Amino acid sequence: MTRPGRPTIRDVARAAGVSKGAVSFALNGRPGVADETRQRILEAAHALGWTPSHRARALSASRAFAVGLVITRPPELLGADPFFPAFIAGVERTLSDRGQALVLQVVPDSAEETSYRRLAADGRVDGVFLLDLRVNDPRIALLEQLQMPTVTIARPDVPSSYPALLVDDQPGIAAAVTHLVELGHSRIAHVAGPRHFLHGYVRRLAWERTLADAGLPTHMCVESDFSAAGGAQATRALLDQVDPPTAIVYANDLMAIAGLSVALEYGINVPGQLSVTGFDNTELAGYVSPPLTTVRTDPFGWGRTAAHALLDLIDGGPAGDIPTPPAQLVVRASTAPPPPPARRHRRPGARPPHPSRSEKT
Repeated sequence: MTRPGRPTIRDVARAAGVSKGAVSFALNGRPGVADETRQRILEAAHALGWTPSHRARALSASRAFAVGLVITRPPELLGADPFFPAFIAGVERTLSDRGQALVLQVVPDSAEETSYRRLAADGRVDGVFLLDLRVNDPRIALLEQLQMPTVTIARPDVPSSYPALLVDDQPGIAAAVTHLVELGHSRIAHVAGPRHFLHGYVRRLAWERTLADAGLPTHMCVESDFSAAGGAQATRALLDQVDPPTAIVYANDLMAIAGLSVALEYGINVPGQLSVTGFDNTELAGYVSPPLTTVRTDPFGWGRTAAHALLDLIDGGPAGDIPTPPAQLVVRASTAPPPPPARRHRRPGARPPHPSRSEKT
């Protein structure tokens, strides 16, 4: 190499005494180059300090070598809820291993469709992850119209040609409710996620069905937003009832931990007077007081697996659904048998739940 600057394929070809085409074939692992020649090319590239140009690679292959993730949650929730950083970390781990990048966009609901259309029109990504599936999710049809390779996190409840990471929240919630029933609880409430999110709806349905199968009432459900503030507000609505629950199943750990704080504020002993369960088994769940009984999931592993599946799909690989290990209940100290009726919590001035804060299902 006689000129300064970053070495190019032309420099490698000159040093190895071959054509640029042979260098391209050798460096990309394609057939058509003799083993001895391939080895000579690789040694020349190493000696020159040659590294691939992402820009040139993308232009030559008509590829962005990037995938997209559009999230419509409030930005402050992304930092507070450990699910999102863990999932994104898993995605990034796989992408970095395979020389890809992640384009992350956090947008309001009103800009979501525009974001997908812009990503497709600008060629900024080769495919996307579809997270936070909705009930009757309209984005499936939009992405199919845009011909955008996609992997969905969970199987949608509408027809979809895309592979899905088979995440199923129902067994985890059912296990939590069954655990409480076996302890002797009969007044088991649920602090649910938004019903327009498929996972919020599915977790709520699993709670309801498991109680119904046990012959227990299913009217104590308060819908929240997966945030700590929302979980605290929902907990107050339940504990202010004339006959409050003896156990609460929360749709995520963040709301459950907020619920523990409200119980402390109300002077309610957990688990002596109130049992609490969460969902996700976040790191903090094992360190609160009392340690939280919750459902173990694997968002980091989901991110890694989803990224492999999407990159394989972009490369023309199989488009089948991808199984995931089942969620498991982790029993800790926040659950116990219910107290005798004489010891159940009654707040002074307790009132029936306000219609806007609690609803029958």
